[in-house]
Amino acid sequence: MKRTIDVCASALGIIVTAPVQAGVAVVVLAVHGRPVVFRQPRPGRGEEIFEILKFRTMLHPDDKHVTDGQRLTRLGRFLRASSLDELPSLWNVLRGDMSLVGPRPLRVEYLERYTPEQSRRHETLPGITGLAQVRGRNELDWDDKFRLDVEYVDRRCLRLDLHILLQTVQTVLARQGINKGGFDTMPTFTGEKDPGDERT
Repeated sequence: MKRTIDVCASALGIIVTAPVQAGVAVVVLAVHGRPVVFRQPRPGRGEEIFEILKFRTMLHPDDKHVTDGQRLTRLGRFLRASSLDELPSLWNVLRGDMSLVGPRPLRVEYLERYTPEQSRRHETLPGITGLAQVRGRNELDWDDKFRLDVEYVDRRCLRLDLHILLQTVQTVLARQGINKGGFDTMPTFTGEKDPGDERT
């Protein structure tokens, strides 16, 4: 049932948001250049690697734009705040790489840094939104984020998914939890209590 809903909802979402995605693509091309879509390998269910799709929010690195903070443009901040950068991920849902709701797919290099309990987040498909995204988003510490991911794995059901989707709309409209103080989004997960200075 969950997969059926994902397929129907993502297909409908792609059709309905096609004009918006086309408009965003044109603006991203004008501001950021090619490629318009950001692609990066991410671990999914069972730690199987897939390529996530998003609209680019950063410039290519050069002498003037080295750190993520320098590369992240005003357009990129707007796309992230409004979650418009996530629209291409609907294709990931349609293909079966992701679900509408589930733990957010993170970087491949984080896999070796998880505790066995944190690794349980990969027992289900990753999602465009999830329990952690409606309970604080990027304002959460990594420990709290992973705790909520595992809580979702244990509690997952269609009723919870619907609740999360409704709360996601409220969170996006309110632009809550876009970044963590002092960071552009979240500090890199190091597997230690004190995160480093790099951005993710």
